[in-house]
Amino acid sequence: MAGTGPRNRPSQRTATAAPPEAPGTGRTTTDGGPSGGLLLDSPQARFDLLLLAVAVAGISLSGPLVAATAAPALAIAFWRNAMATASLTPVVLLRGTLRRELAALGRRRLLLSAAAGATLAAHFALWLPSLSMTSVASSVALVTTTPIWITVLLWLRGHRPDRRTWIGTGVAFAGVVLLTGVDLSVSARALAGDALALAGGLAAAVYMLIGNEVRRTTSTTSYTFVCYSVTAGLLLVLCLATGTDLAGYSTETWIKLLLLTATAQLLGHSLLNRVVRGLGPSVTSTAILLEAPGAALIAAVWLGQTPPWPAYPALGVILWGLALVIRAERPPRPVPPAPAAT
Repeated sequence: MAGTGPRNRPSQRTATAAPPEAPGTGRTTTDGGPSGGLLLDSPQARFDLLLLAVAVAGISLSGPLVAATAAPALAIAFWRNAMATASLTPVVLLRGTLRRELAALGRRRLLLSAAAGATLAAHFALWLPSLSMTSVASSVALVTTTPIWITVLLWLRGHRPDRRTWIGTGVAFAGVVLLTGVDLSVSARALAGDALALAGGLAAAVYMLIGNEVRRTTSTTSYTFVCYSVTAGLLLVLCLATGTDLAGYSTETWIKLLLLTATAQLLGHSLLNRVVRGLGPSVTSTAILLEAPGAALIAAVWLGQTPPWPAYPALGVILWGLALVIRAERPPRPVPPAPAAT
């Protein structure tokens, strides 16, 4: 994604090509982490940003829908992944190219896709119980540390994110804290819930980084089919082990579960997996922070819940932080050659 020549554009990279480097930085740009590679003037990048906006709108519906759905939280997590897998199954079966791609995934890509599904299941299993152990404000604030974890994990892997990436991530996270607040309760139960929410944010970061790796050479449909299948299977085992009710819901509840699957899962998670290849995990995960004010505004329109006043400045702060991260991912402008001496 970096560089000024056509050979470095995402649409023309091959799976076996060596990662290009941003001029003058020594940082590779195909892993989606280091800065210097987001070509905002390319049609593909603009299209990915549009899809990212749709994805954020999709996941922003998650909170209001979950709150309005009369089913256990773990059951909701299972059914949204199971229904998403079921919706992808006929697509995979009817399209020969997808069947061949799945058959040719190879051990490494298959294991990585399954690992992504396991970390997504861990994200749900860790975060959802935290909501009943600590305050919702603390839980939401801690689970949205995902972009911070991503920046740290990329740094530990030897990449050196641009200073603006660190600043932008911090600014965007500050916007979430402004909206949610922080509960300073020190009870053992609250601290355990805080730890679970923090671990849920870390699991989401690992899930996104693995997805970025697999999506370099695998289509979104094939990757999400394997990922969601594993997530649903693991959550099913967890639901059965904890005695969570998986049936006996009203028709209205099943309709809301279908709507949750179509919006938060297929338009949300699947599109995030689609754009992470081009935009990278830093930009994608920072944009996810818009879910908090987005959910508040959707709840105001749909459920008639007046959003807290910090929702509006928080939205501006998160957008500011996201803009900083996007600017950090842009390649440096090429220096024009010096005029020839006369």
